Amino acid sequence: MSTEGLFSEYRLVALLAAVRTPWVDLGGALSQVSPTDLGIAVARAVLAQASVAPEAVEAVIAGSVAQASFDAYFLPRHIGLYAGIPQAVPALGVQRICGTGFEVLAQAGSLIEHQGLGAVLSVASESMSRNPIAAYTHRNGFRVGAPVEFKDVLWEALFDPAVGIDMIQTAERIAQEFALSRIEVDSFAARSFARAQAAQIVGWFQKEILPLTSQTFAVEGYQPRHLRLPRGVEQLSTDTHIRDSSLAALQRLNPVHAGGVQTAGNSCALVDGAAAVLLGSTAIGGTPPLAWLRASAVCGVAPETMGLGPVAAIRLLLQRTGLHLSDIGRFEINEAQGAQVLAVQRLLEIDDQCLNVHGGAIALGHPLAATGLRLTLTLARQLRAAHLRYGIASACIGGGQGMAVLIENPDYSG
Repeated sequence: MSTEGLFSEYRLVALLAAVRTPWVDLGGALSQVSPTDLGIAVARAVLAQASVAPEAVEAVIAGSVAQASFDAYFLPRHIGLYAGIPQAVPALGVQRICGTGFEVLAQAGSLIEHQGLGAVLSVASESMSRNPIAAYTHRNGFRVGAPVEFKDVLWEALFDPAVGIDMIQTAERIAQEFALSRIEVDSFAARSFARAQAAQIVGWFQKEILPLTSQTFAVEGYQPRHLRLPRGVEQLSTDTHIRDSSLAALQRLNPVHAGGVQTAGNSCALVDGAAAVLLGSTAIGGTPPLAWLRASAVCGVAPETMGLGPVAAIRLLLQRTGLHLSDIGRFEINEAQGAQVLAVQRLLEIDDQCLNVHGGAIALGHPLAATGLRLTLTLARQLRAAHLRYGIASACIGGGQGMAVLIENPDYSG
């Protein structure tokens, strides 16, 4: 597999603070909340966590994949404005599908490293529940007898017309190529659930989650925005998809495609959520950095086996930084599908005890844009807790890409 792609290295970029919302199941308590309002909530929280005034932020980079609200075009700008960041500070929206959370870090890192900015706010927010039912062919009306082409964007967007298969089928191709059995894939999924459940029981995730309540975001001179939870829900503070999912239970599920290995139980869960990271050139605000952002890489791979994208991206990171696999203490690789992660693990020869040690998207869920930030936040906390130096977070990207970031523990002393 080629190691061509885009590589960036950073010497001056710190992750000053990071926070995320709970990941909440499709159709759950966040299903009527705009991703813009989720983004505003985490943006405000990360500034407070870092003890950094909004006036210190010099750029906003935000991402969201789905057109999940009528005002989605304004999402980056509104997140900045309603987080209290000065009106003169520009905002940019980026989208690299499942790599969006990494892309907002890479773009912020470049602004700090190469343009001398002091603080950049990176936010990624996704509402899978609010993916629309849409029609793209009826602007000029309906002809008599013509088909009415309203379709579910959440479902249709999983299909890649370039190769004529959906994302689950890309994983099935990988499973065939690597001779991965259904029980191997289900065993990986059961392990993901078990690890996530164990982490949740001891409160691991609570230290990175912003509890959500109904609230109003007011900015002088502008219309207020509202984050409204359903009636009877006073607070959301835990990930909702984590559950007891035994191998036996997973084995009872039918495959998505006849004869395949991928099921609803061993593929990523659909959830809503948002995350934010404040990046800076130094530990401004008096708070020690959570991690150093050292490098990012993004590569193109074959669309029909897009799940192997992390292999190319991670290899490029290692090649260009001069590091070896043995230098990396932890890996967080998005669990788009069980077969896909197993193949990546096999190709890179990653030790199971270093990979997704608190579970992954099969158990927690995958809100497309926000996943990269969640992986990076979780990874940074792991490095500090285990006194390890380097970690890599990565994800495959629909259409045939992979992206990865390298972070370093600022407290590592050898």
